[in-house]
Amino acid sequence: MSQQLDRARGSMAGLAIGDALGRPVEGMSYQAIREKYGAIDDFVNLEPAGSDDTEYALLTASALLQYGINNTAEDFANVWKSKVCTQTAAFLGAGFSEMNAIQNLKIGLMPPFSGQHNHAWSDGLAMRVAPIGVLANGDITAAKRMAIADGEVSHSGEGIYSGIAIAVAVTSGMAGKGYLEVYSDALNSVPKDSWTYRTLVDAQNILNENVNESLFVNAEKLLEKVAQTKYFFADLAPEAVSLALASVLYGKGDFAKSLLFAVNLGRDADTIAAMSGAVAGSISGYENIPDKWKVAVTSVGGSCLAFTKGMEPLSVADSLVEMGSK
Repeated sequence: MSQQLDRARGSMAGLAIGDALGRPVEGMSYQAIREKYGAIDDFVNLEPAGSDDTEYALLTASALLQYGINNTAEDFANVWKSKVCTQTAAFLGAGFSEMNAIQNLKIGLMPPFSGQHNHAWSDGLAMRVAPIGVLANGDITAAKRMAIADGEVSHSGEGIYSGIAIAVAVTSGMAGKGYLEVYSDALNSVPKDSWTYRTLVDAQNILNENVNESLFVNAEKLLEKVAQTKYFFADLAPEAVSLALASVLYGKGDFAKSLLFAVNLGRDADTIAAMSGAVAGSISGYENIPDKWKVAVTSVGGSCLAFTKGMEPLSVADSLVEMGSK
């Protein structure tokens, strides 16, 4: 297996595994997880890969495979209109930003207007952009451009900035960069006056100050600094993305250590772990993912996005690599 394919598979598998690991504790606080489980070190409840996090990433991948690397916001919107807006079944687990975008597209609004609404700051873009990083394969400029194009369908402002950070982190991992350079690339890809930038800096400082402390100390201090615990929802993009990328820093790019730190943070645990897994997987590669976790990388069930039923994250990774090599 080539290094490019290994990293692509690592990213897509990492996303699905993080989704499955984090889903049972989604919405739980760090304290509640610690009281109930001590520290999560494996699957709490193994289910097939494919909640909304994995399925929306497959939606993005579908647009990429249809339109290629020279895509536009209109291209992404057209895929949403043909594959998502026509769905009659319930969108189980779908976020506010996605549902608002679907309604906007249905009434004729196109990007960027379809993404300009009251929940445009959510982590819904950041959780789905790993395929963009895979296809860009180290080209940061291309990763940023595609993340913006995809993001304008459903997000604006901080929601797009945070999506850029994850897409760039994955593509930097695809280029063979180490975890410190991956974090630096993600940080430098977003505006310095943004909330996303500030939370990424804060997260990095917290980990640097507590480098010799335990998982629990780092998690508690990190959450105290960047988590918006007074807000009713846990899907704020700057918070979730800073926690996801901080997990990769804490784990020094090691897949298992990064992912378990992410899961134990709680909050939007499946999305945080999915993003962390996508980035750590692009750094470590598929071959370095524990075999016991690879069982979660199955064909998805289409519970949120019906059209994704039967799609396989690893096959999608293979197709993205094949497209990028042409």
